[in-house]
Amino acid sequence: MSQPAQVTDLTHRLVPSPAGRTHLVEQGEGPLVLLVHGFPESWYSWRHQLPVLAAAGHRTVAVDVRGYGRSSRPADPAAYGMLDLVEDQVAVVRALGARTAVIVGHDWGATIAAHAALLRPDVFRAVGLLSVPYAPPGGPRPGEVFAGMGGDEELYVSYFQEPGRVEAEIEPDVRGWLAGFYAAFSAGTMPAPDAPDPHFVGRGGTLRERFPVDRLPGWLGADDLDVYAGEFERTGLVGALNRYRNMDRDWADLAEYRGRPVTQPSLFLGGSLDASTTWLTEAIRAYPTTLPGLLSSHILDGCGHWIQQERPAEVNEILTDWLAALPT
Repeated sequence: MSQPAQVTDLTHRLVPSPAGRTHLVEQGEGPLVLLVHGFPESWYSWRHQLPVLAAAGHRTVAVDVRGYGRSSRPADPAAYGMLDLVEDQVAVVRALGARTAVIVGHDWGATIAAHAALLRPDVFRAVGLLSVPYAPPGGPRPGEVFAGMGGDEELYVSYFQEPGRVEAEIEPDVRGWLAGFYAAFSAGTMPAPDAPDPHFVGRGGTLRERFPVDRLPGWLGADDLDVYAGEFERTGLVGALNRYRNMDRDWADLAEYRGRPVTQPSLFLGGSLDASTTWLTEAIRAYPTTLPGLLSSHILDGCGHWIQQERPAEVNEILTDWLAALPT
């Protein structure tokens, strides 16, 4: 099992946000680099990157996204739209006294980072995307697309969208559910290709029944799992899940940006075993049009979804090289 990264010499702070407050963790001095996590994670998912990027001369800041950790958790599900989440990131930059920042995201954080760059190019001068490729706003309504996937089974995104359904599955054993979810999408512990796909729910079933049992992925020590589980046992997962419950609202809110590229210098980094990458190969092929500023693109062979935790040394090297190559 991996040992927990050193998380000393970090500064925790709360800064004002449109929702109330954003909790962040920072290390280092220099140009600002903002790290945005995905589901179901927290600032802690960047524990391996914070000291390395700081040592490379960057003021490195990992946030708890709205709905997570010590950041505000509005009660209204509609408060978790993409426009709101982008403005949260702008508020962090402003609260830290910076004019601009590089923004890097993983999973939902990648989508937030891409839209932050799209909507606020005056603030975000470069963007790094981990695991989830950029696809411009537009196309069919997301809810209709997801409902049409899986045949007799239901895609996890649709399963998450109905309030209360997945909460009933998670809340009796948050730690166990998280352990299974992390293992299901990690290299080395994900189900075999011929096993039931954990991205889908069978009729009357649960996601958890398709998770690996009694094994943690190599990147996740028991102490690391304690950090994640402790936060979600304290806060619940409703705020985190509300991101999924705004996808059709985002589709409408971002209508004026349909088809628009992100033109800032960019980076993409995915895992060869990650469905977030393999299902969206067409989006990656479109990068000459949708990410014309792409400077670096990598697929890590044999890597799953939790890329910066599964392969921290490689990710750190790629990130530091890309950051060093950015125009100042």
